Amino acid sequence: MRLAAPRRRARGEGIVPMINVVFLLLVFLLLAAELEPVPPFEMLLPETAAAGGLPDGPAVLHIAADGTIAFGPLRGAAALAALPPGAPVEIRADAALPAATLAALLPRLAGAGPLTLVTVPR
Repeated sequence: MRLAAPRRRARGEGIVPMINVVFLLLVFLLLAAELEPVPPFEMLLPETAAAGGLPDGPAVLHIAADGTIAFGPLRGAAALAALPPGAPVEIRADAALPAATLAALLPRLAGAGPLTLVTVPR
């Protein structure tokens, strides 16, 4: 009895090139993405009727509802002293921060450049 040799299967397209392309796209997207740093404490930004997103600025000053000031890892007076002179400063103040507290802080920021109060649209 003679058995026929099994037929060879047609070789399909390899999946490795597709995996390589997907991996390269993933790496590109990770490198191209801009990640926003995490605020130093939990805060809720005030709302405004004006449309617009969060501006891009080199110096971001966070102010908590209890008046705690943070600039990067620094807190309090050290945070204010570390602000770059003449550079634009974004102020991200909690919505529950009293306006009088924010107004009292503004003269201490006189050496900084233009100030921007960051809000979120309603």
